[in-house]
Amino acid sequence: MSKAFFASNTILPPWNSSEPPLIPCNSQFHFKPTTRRHLITSISILITPFLACDPFSPFPLPVSHARGLFQMPPFRLTNRYFLVRAGESEYESLGLINTNPVAKTSVDNGLSEKGKKQTVRAAFDLKEMRACDGNCWIWPSITQRAYQAAEIIAAVNGVNRSHIVPEYSFLDARGLGAYEGKSLDTLSEVYESDSLSPNIKPPPTDDGTPNESVSDVFVRVTQVMSILETQYSEDTVIIVSPDSDNLTVLQAGLTGLDLRRHRELSFGPGEVRFVDASSIPTYKQPASTVYKCLNPPSCT
Repeated sequence: MSKAFFASNTILPPWNSSEPPLIPCNSQFHFKPTTRRHLITSISILITPFLACDPFSPFPLPVSHARGLFQMPPFRLTNRYFLVRAGESEYESLGLINTNPVAKTSVDNGLSEKGKKQTVRAAFDLKEMRACDGNCWIWPSITQRAYQAAEIIAAVNGVNRSHIVPEYSFLDARGLGAYEGKSLDTLSEVYESDSLSPNIKPPPTDDGTPNESVSDVFVRVTQVMSILETQYSEDTVIIVSPDSDNLTVLQAGLTGLDLRRHRELSFGPGEVRFVDASSIPTYKQPASTVYKCLNPPSCT
C-alpha cells in the first residue's frame, strides 16, 4: 500500500483499519484528502490526540499506562492497601470448613466470640498503623464475618459507614468443593495439591459449593484490584477477606511470588498486613514500549 502524503510534508505509515494511527500530539496538520479512505484516516487523526495523548507530551501515552489495565505484578499501585483476614467464624470455632456462598450471609457464618476479639485487635492494629488517618475505604466481602469485621474496623477507626463498600462475589471465601463440612485439618490436602499446580481444583460436590483452584482465586482477586485501582486514586483501601486464601493469592500476585507457594503467606484470623509498595517487583517493559523515536519520521 502506498504511503499517504499531506500538506505538512509529514509521512504517515500505511493505514491499518484495525487501529487508528498515532501521531505526535502537538503536530499541526492541514489535510487534503484525495480519497474516501484518506478522508476517514484524516478524521481518525483529528480525534486520536484527544483520546490517546498526554497534552504535555509530544508523544502518545503508552496504552500500558492506562489505569484500567491491571496486571500482576502491577506496574505501580495508585492506592495504599491493607489486607485483613476476618476473625474466627462460628463454623471455624467448631473446626468445620464452610465455603458454600449460599450460606455466606447467615448468622452461623458470623464471628465467634473469639473472632470478635481477634477483629477488635485487628482494628486497633490498623489504628496504630494510622491506616485511616485522613480517609480510608473499607472493602469487605459480603460474607457475614467479613462484613462484621468491617463494621468493627470502622467503629474503632472513626470511619463513616458510607465508606464501607461490600464486595458481593470477588472476595468470597475460596470454594473447597467436596471438602465442605469436613474438618479444618483436611485443608492440608488442599494445600498439598496447590503446591503441585495452581490449576488443581478440589474434588467437586453437588451441594452448590464451588471447587476453586488457586488460579480461579487469582482471577477473582485480580478483578478486585482492577476495580480498586480504577475507582480510587491516592486513597487508602482496607480489604477484608473471610479467609486466608484470597489474601495469600493476592499478595503472591502483587509480589510476583509463584502461586504454588501462596500458602507460605498464610494469614491467621484477625491478621493485618500493609501492602508495601517497595515489595512490588520492578516491572520490565518490553523494548517496544521503552524505545521512542525523538525525530519522526527519521528514526534510527
